Amino acid sequence: MATEASSTPRRKKHPVYRGIRCRSGKWVSEIREPKKTTRVWLGTYTTPEMAAAAYDVAALALKGREAVLNFPESVGSYPLPVSSSAAHIRMAAATAAATVGAAAAAAAANEAVKGGERKVEEVAEVVGSSAMEFVDEEELLNMPGLLEEMAKGMMVAPPWMGSPPSDDSPENYEGESLWSY
Repeated sequence: MATEASSTPRRKKHPVYRGIRCRSGKWVSEIREPKKTTRVWLGTYTTPEMAAAAYDVAALALKGREAVLNFPESVGSYPLPVSSSAAHIRMAAATAAATVGAAAAAAAANEAVKGGERKVEEVAEVVGSSAMEFVDEEELLNMPGLLEEMAKGMMVAPPWMGSPPSDDSPENYEGESLWSY
């Protein structure tokens, strides 16, 4: 057994769900494109279930029916991307994650109402605020490509700072020079 444990690399990933990891208290999801070294960034989510649903949508889009999924029973409810482009996969993944997040918030609200902890109006506020709470800052700021674009910007030659001589320049002055004294 000691040889098995030593040969297995240690990874910081979720113990149950595929394609997700925790970063700064939030859950991020990405998937490697088949037969390529590139990855498709799927976003940052508040719960591991949301990130896992995003991964499932991307896995179905990229790998088809042979994909190993986190929630195989939910295949029929996942939105399909318009094409296999990274942008379309990302949009479908975000939609699936938002659906899972809203369903989880609704389930928590139902439990709270059943337990008599809150009034129905208070629960509706919680469900509404949690559904609108998620904003993917990394997608909004294009974080996967930001550093690459910054590096490309450093490779651009600086602009020419010289200016053509004007009528007031010393070369065009015919009178006395300030430095002739």
